[in-house]
Amino acid sequence: MSSENSADDTRHVWDVVVVGAGPAGASAAYAAAVAGRSVLLLEKAEIPRYKTCGGGIIGPSRDSLPPGFELPFRDRVNAVTFTLDGKFSRTRRSRQMLFGLINRAEFDEQLVEHAQKAGAELRTGVTVARVEQHGTEVPDRRTVAVMLQGGETVLARAVVGADGSASRIGAHVGVKLDQVDLGLEAEIPVPETVAEDWAGRVLIDWGPMPGSYGWVFPKGDTLTVGVISARGEGAATKRYLEDFIARLGLAGFEPSISSGHLTRCRSDDSPLSRGRVVVCGDAAGLLEPWTREGISFALRSGRLAGEWAVRIAEAHDAVDARRQALNYAFAIKAGLGVEMSVGRRMLKAFERRPGMLHTAITGFRPAWNAFAKITRGSTTLGELVRTHPMVGRVLQGREER
Repeated sequence: MSSENSADDTRHVWDVVVVGAGPAGASAAYAAAVAGRSVLLLEKAEIPRYKTCGGGIIGPSRDSLPPGFELPFRDRVNAVTFTLDGKFSRTRRSRQMLFGLINRAEFDEQLVEHAQKAGAELRTGVTVARVEQHGTEVPDRRTVAVMLQGGETVLARAVVGADGSASRIGAHVGVKLDQVDLGLEAEIPVPETVAEDWAGRVLIDWGPMPGSYGWVFPKGDTLTVGVISARGEGAATKRYLEDFIARLGLAGFEPSISSGHLTRCRSDDSPLSRGRVVVCGDAAGLLEPWTREGISFALRSGRLAGEWAVRIAEAHDAVDARRQALNYAFAIKAGLGVEMSVGRRMLKAFERRPGMLHTAITGFRPAWNAFAKITRGSTTLGELVRTHPMVGRVLQGREER
């Protein structure tokens, strides 16, 4: 390990400090620690902690996990019921598992444990107030000062911001957003007879507001029921969730948790770094714009952020640090950025014609097969458009109308 001290400052300097211990932060901490660097992982909450999240683990998420990671599945999905605002119900089934369902508290805790086993040090109950790359708290140009509430300062050669969609590190970097959505969710304990009806099957409802949809994800004796729609439609989104729960016959069961969360997508020109600081996951506005799926984006961008943070930590001057940060941005844009671009086009098409999507996925086998391949991870939206020109033409046509 190479925690160095400047000639005029004897304080400990970490190679990499990661802010936020969700999937993105834990993945970044793991990647940097596996490379043999000194890593400090900061988290404001105590772990485990609840997070508003459907908890679906699709193929790209599974493929991005550390070696030896055993997913704490609560259920394995091989059937999907689709409805269009509660109507035209159709269930499609697969012989193979489509995706798995987890509780985020368990999943995140396990990811953090893998980062710790790799050598990362965890501190919980710590809130970051701001970061500084210039000023009296910064001993030299190779160091970033992470200022904690309470007055403590932590020094690092590189910082990874993974502190969620309201990220203070993202604000420092200057992350810009062009899509903000409101998700509402209820964790509903149900009797065994009800749970059995949902085992192995999820429901996706294309909702009444443009771009909205709802879901039911079974997790043993609890159903995770949620809806999402554009921010600014708060009252309508709440009514959608209430009507959705009632329509499913679940209104008589008391939720153990009711929560809400804003999801934020970055704009195309949003920065991913500033000096020796990079951002990933929700802090960078990285998620799929149509489905608002974020776990796979967090895991993949977190791993890349951790790997490039190691290179930034090793940089001896601002020019080299900037070069490494730009390489990180290129890696993100070449992979996740392409998927986000196609996701935006999908969202626009879905907003205009949700019925067309419902008809295609429930009545046109190639559309269902594409859905299944995407969830399993054998293809992506980007690959689908690239290898099937007709899909690209359909999306382009929808954008131009």
